[in-house]
Amino acid sequence: MRRSKYIRPDHLTASGEMKPRLTTSAMIASIAGPGQPTRSAPFGHALAALAEEDERIVGMSADLAKYTDLHVFRAAHPDRFYQMGMAEQLLMMSAAGMAREGFQPWVTTYAVFASRRAYDFICLAIAEEMLDVKIVCALPGLTTGYGPSHQATEDIAMFRGMPNLTIIDPCDALEIEQAMPAIAAHKGPVYMRLLRGNVPLVLDEYGYTFEFGKAKLIRDGRDTLIISSGLMTMRALEAAKALQKDGVDVAVLHVPTIKPLDEETILAECRKQNRLVIVAENHTLIGGLGEAVAATLMRSDVRPAAFRQIALPDQFLEAGALPTLHDQYGLSTSRVVASVKEWLDR
Repeated sequence: MRRSKYIRPDHLTASGEMKPRLTTSAMIASIAGPGQPTRSAPFGHALAALAEEDERIVGMSADLAKYTDLHVFRAAHPDRFYQMGMAEQLLMMSAAGMAREGFQPWVTTYAVFASRRAYDFICLAIAEEMLDVKIVCALPGLTTGYGPSHQATEDIAMFRGMPNLTIIDPCDALEIEQAMPAIAAHKGPVYMRLLRGNVPLVLDEYGYTFEFGKAKLIRDGRDTLIISSGLMTMRALEAAKALQKDGVDVAVLHVPTIKPLDEETILAECRKQNRLVIVAENHTLIGGLGEAVAATLMRSDVRPAAFRQIALPDQFLEAGALPTLHDQYGLSTSRVVASVKEWLDR
């Protein structure tokens, strides 16, 4: 292939072929890779199924039902769906009122709107009162290319400091489906980061079962331990397979419950062997899983061979196509592989 001087290396595949040209739709593309199995709207279908068994369940949204997969619930249970309009504070206060009347509200919006716009209302009306409200929010971290107004890169940092609030960051469609009954059974407020639309199916390959509040070792390895949550567990597992071909043995510890943190399992894995420990998260490096793990290790005097973070930088991120942004900010599988190799070579 004759290459123009205007073709940048990142426009080419490993074999030197041109990558497909990305369009604006890539700003909201599924995080699934080409040919990767997916399930459509696992949250919406799981909630609709739960509501068949529990008449207390209601669905509430701030004009975003279609974009948080709550439209599936709306179609199945139209008399139990409440559209609150573009008013997130009203959404949270209304959910608190519904919970006080014996209902179990499941509220959806974008993570930026719940964390930045409605924080005080969640804190005082829901968390302080320990009400049974489930807050499920789309576009966590870098899962949209529409810039800082939609990228909830600091939501976990904000919510980790809120007493009584459980935080769940699921990896894939299977875990969303498995987590839903556990969240419903938990008495008290829960914040779950939502992967929406066509969600990758990853953990079924490993015989995974979600347990509320528990971290799970998905695969073991002697050289490096990656502690991860959310979509970064998918990337960690992909990177582990790629690194295995180069003789690098990577363990992956998945931590779907960010708060309360399963410190016992994390400490047990970090005490094993003399491994490089990497925390990978779809969140700013400030205040998220990485710092939670680091603090846990320090308090317990556990010192791995080295500690590193794969996370988003402490800055407002650019807008653009998701695949490009994940490469740029280090969340893509290829960038995870490169980071692990670089740190092991030091």
